[in-house]
Amino acid sequence: MIVGTAGHIDHGKTTLVRALTGVDTDRLPEEKKRGISIELGYAFLDDPNSEARIGFVDVPGHERFVHTMLAGATGIDYALLLVAADDGVMPQTREHLAVLSLLGLSRGALVITKADRATPERLAAVQAELEALRAGSSLSEAPILQLSATTGEGLDALRTLLFAEASSPRQRPLDAAFRLAVDRSFSLDGVGTVVTGSIHAGRVSVGDELVLSPDPQARRLRVRSLHAHNRLVATAHAGQRCALGLVGIAKDEIARGQWLSTPDAALASDRIDLRLKLWPGEPRPLRSGTPVHAHIGARAVTGTVALLDADTLQPGGEALAQLLLREPIGAWRGDRVVLRDASASRTMAGGTVLDPFAPQRYRRTPARLAELRALHEATSPAERLQALLDAAPLGLDLRRFAVAEGLKQDLAPDGDAALLAGDWALSAAHATVLAQQVQDRLADFHARQPDELGPEASRLRRLVAPRLPEPLWRALLARGREQGLLAQRGAFVHLQAHGVELSALESRIAQKVAPLLAAAGFDGAWVRDLARDTQEAETLMRATLARLAQQGDVHQIVKDLYCGVAEIAKMAALVRELAGQNREAQVSAAGFRDATGLGRKRAIQVLEYFDRVGLLRRVGDVHRLRGEADLFA
Repeated sequence: MIVGTAGHIDHGKTTLVRALTGVDTDRLPEEKKRGISIELGYAFLDDPNSEARIGFVDVPGHERFVHTMLAGATGIDYALLLVAADDGVMPQTREHLAVLSLLGLSRGALVITKADRATPERLAAVQAELEALRAGSSLSEAPILQLSATTGEGLDALRTLLFAEASSPRQRPLDAAFRLAVDRSFSLDGVGTVVTGSIHAGRVSVGDELVLSPDPQARRLRVRSLHAHNRLVATAHAGQRCALGLVGIAKDEIARGQWLSTPDAALASDRIDLRLKLWPGEPRPLRSGTPVHAHIGARAVTGTVALLDADTLQPGGEALAQLLLREPIGAWRGDRVVLRDASASRTMAGGTVLDPFAPQRYRRTPARLAELRALHEATSPAERLQALLDAAPLGLDLRRFAVAEGLKQDLAPDGDAALLAGDWALSAAHATVLAQQVQDRLADFHARQPDELGPEASRLRRLVAPRLPEPLWRALLARGREQGLLAQRGAFVHLQAHGVELSALESRIAQKVAPLLAAAGFDGAWVRDLARDTQEAETLMRATLARLAQQGDVHQIVKDLYCGVAEIAKMAALVRELAGQNREAQVSAAGFRDATGLGRKRAIQVLEYFDRVGLLRRVGDVHRLRGEADLFA
């Protein structure tokens, strides 16, 4: 169990920790000189009746160091809010209580210190103050103790309380991916770089590979040694203070607020959706666009708040909101966020992360708000997965879901009816709706243009579901073909019952041009040349080839230039081969020209044709292989 102190400056936090543990947590010369805590302090207390060890995080009480207090309070299991008997409730008492409440800390005690300096009447008055103060907070049921760290009065009662609480520690996700919030980094002779912090989830062992985030280099670091609660161990787990000796990084390359995590669970985001609560003591409502300091884990960054389902948020009220941060930060679903005002002078709001991969667009649509409400109401990853699938008409990225949840591996949806495509899933109900929309669109297309085979797959997607991820779109069409509802020829999709019969004249011309297109190879053939070689009228040849292209029997590269099906398939295979030679799946005009032997102009024309039909996508000066890479296969 990790215990954190809280309370106004000079109310005895460090003195109490020293009396309980024998450790002076003020280790800096400046702290000794000034007599106040400036940095986080750490100590440990052993239970004489068990092998349990309680870790203490001692925080500064000065108003200028609330950001440091927040870094220490995140990740604790039990809070001790201290109030000096001679001073009573002070400004930082109130703010620290707000912080603890907004962090969702319901386990703790309110401790009246310096009891030896007060009369019984004064102690009774402070007790009454605390009873009134805790009402409506997360510590409303917390016990109130009186003690003196100087005389020892009440210390045994506090120890007994802490040992009892340590025997039933907070339930943390031990089977989740490992995450530690870094609050210190330093070097030790013979060990190298060491980082310390509270483990928020999972387990870590000597020899494990971890990732630091946010980190532009995405470096992988190996754990050389481990200390949990100041003891040398082989494995440490959530709910412990931990020091990790790391291989592969210098101490100056790690900063407070970064995270160490299992590689597959690492994330960094500058846009976070959350359920936000405005502290009841705020003097005015919160509006969209309000600048804030956001505290997540052990880090603080500036940003702005955008309310999603309300125009304003009244004191004590809750709303869905999005945080737009100036720098990326590590935040997983369920993590707590505390917001302070733009001048960092007061704590104003807090909330729970719902989605660390918040969208920039469509963030206030009914569908998006339904997804966020589903995330808020569900109580387990499996429930959230099913709730999201039910609320997501455009499908769910299972890999991203697992990362956001901090899971070791992806969760699979229940049942066999869901549509699965790679990392994507679409519920059976939403897949049925989209399949019907596809059929309706095709029926309408066939009614309006009965002489055409059907629209290209990429065009049909724009008509039906332009925001549906391409893997799900391909899987939807494949299911339609398997069920005998759809057919596809090349890039063209049509209803199974729809077909275009070529007239006898057109069939004769098609037979004439087939060997000519094959002989033309990758270069293709022009309408005028085909008309000349077959001794057919140019206008008839142009109309016939246009109809053949609509059916997928030939391919029109540019106006009046056609290629055969086999030639296009061979060039598509070359495209896939070139794209497979680099991580970005990119194809350059020069590379394609060299692979096909075409001239530069013709190579560019073919690549642009592949862009139009959905095999490629133009990105700057290159063409990137799209998800619909099975075209022409």
